[in-house]
Amino acid sequence: MTSFSIQAPRAVVMIRPHHFHPNPETEGDNLFQTRDGTRTGVEIAEQAYAEVSRAAENLEKAGVQVHLFEDEGRETPDSVFPNNWFSTHAGGHVAIYPMFSPNRRRERRSDVIEMLKQQYRVQDVIDYSGLEQDGLSLEGTGAMVLDHISRIAYAAKSNRTNEVAMERFCTHFNFEPIVFDAADEGGRLIYHTNVLMCVGTEFALIGLETIGNPVRRREVHDRLAENGREIVDLSLGQINDFAGNALELSGAGGRVLALSRRALTALRPEQIRAIERSATLLPLDVPTIELAGGSVRCMMAGIHLTRRP
Repeated sequence: MTSFSIQAPRAVVMIRPHHFHPNPETEGDNLFQTRDGTRTGVEIAEQAYAEVSRAAENLEKAGVQVHLFEDEGRETPDSVFPNNWFSTHAGGHVAIYPMFSPNRRRERRSDVIEMLKQQYRVQDVIDYSGLEQDGLSLEGTGAMVLDHISRIAYAAKSNRTNEVAMERFCTHFNFEPIVFDAADEGGRLIYHTNVLMCVGTEFALIGLETIGNPVRRREVHDRLAENGREIVDLSLGQINDFAGNALELSGAGGRVLALSRRALTALRPEQIRAIERSATLLPLDVPTIELAGGSVRCMMAGIHLTRRP
């Protein structure tokens, strides 16, 4: 196992929220959101803050660099999920994305982009956020799961993933778009692709049964497997436990797969063995963050840029 892969970044951006709470603007289509009536709003916010702090510490211990930013705003409940509003790409490219919910548009922040320019080689920043004025959304690497090795962008259709916006991104960034319908057991569209699949260097986690069309399901499977990746097929129950919401990273001792403790508990022994053939599992405890309908992968924006000397 080699320590570096273009698929697995060595550094991430994370946002530590001071006033976290599940976003009422997004619960209509994010069916992974849940309410907790056992804790006060203050307790939930404090525990979310602590969970991000501990997650960042554990990533750093594994050798992943974490650029940790603070969010003290009260009007950005989902700021803990920065991967939705920007992404970075080899060659010095950065994309900024149009968001579906109005209060999520406030999450974009210039200080994050300035840090990237100062510490990494950034050639250009392509800003798609103006598409919001046309009612078009493309919520970053939540809406798309990117295969940086084969240059494929996988996307499940939803109101967070506009195909016109995605075509524009794929043209600019040289990805082949593969778009499909994915639904839960009730036939409802899954809001973000990154809750149902994760593409690693030598494996891919995917809830194949969410793709109702058998021909399309086989096509997606075969494209994921064509460069030798082992396919770990997740059940709907495992998807609901965020087992697909993971991110492969390059740590000090090799590649790691960051995922939540809940997600790891949901995996079967043979699935764990398949992952561990090429990456070390790094479980993070984020049960409060998961109330908002996202998990560990959503909490990290990977940095696929070259560091400045």
